[in-house]
Amino acid sequence: MYNLYIDESCHLENDKKPVMCIGYSKVSSDNYQKIKEDLFKIKLLHKSPTEIKWNTVSLSRLPLYKSLIDYFFNTEIDFRCVLVKYKDKLDHATFNNGSHDDFYYKMVFFLLKSATNPPANEYKVYLDIKDTRGKEKLVIINNVLNNYYKEGSPFKHFQHIHSHENILLQLTDLFIGAITYKSQNHHLSPNANKAKVEIVQYLEAKSGYFLNEGTEPWETKFNIFDHQPKGK
Repeated sequence: MYNLYIDESCHLENDKKPVMCIGYSKVSSDNYQKIKEDLFKIKLLHKSPTEIKWNTVSLSRLPLYKSLIDYFFNTEIDFRCVLVKYKDKLDHATFNNGSHDDFYYKMVFFLLKSATNPPANEYKVYLDIKDTRGKEKLVIINNVLNNYYKEGSPFKHFQHIHSHENILLQLTDLFIGAITYKSQNHHLSPNANKAKVEIVQYLEAKSGYFLNEGTEPWETKFNIFDHQPKGK
């Protein structure tokens, strides 16, 4: 049994963002408790017990972020995301029944389906609560997966949780935040957040990949699927 902690960034249709990203941090259920405790110890070691969020990245907390990244690359935690660039070129009328929601569910389905390797495993899925439609989204995602797997879905549990309640969800937020930041070229701005730029560079050095590009498809530790939508 594995736990998947899913977060998303810039996923709304009219948020005026050119990219969107949805991803998960993946850990075995057996090791979850120890990993959670280890991550909390790192936060306390750096005297920073508050929530890890990309939006609140600062220079004073850089040693903490780097320690968390180091821990990720030294343990069995895996990360995978779908990066959608050029969101304004999405042709929903042709490919998504005219609905951005349909496209969103396709990306969630693709992300979750990619988690089933090897297929004999089973999964619990935890999603960050974003809006009042959370329960509706969970029902639709669960139904789609059950239909696809003909009632034999390996996804056995779906639950919404608040990001401040779970440090693995916070880790997902940190990674997809860095990926969307680089993909929007914010790092090139003369007013770029120096701490965020350094985290982007640190993640790239540790992973061996540029965050605004896709990784090798067989990459399991830190995988970015660079989705290139067809233009109108």
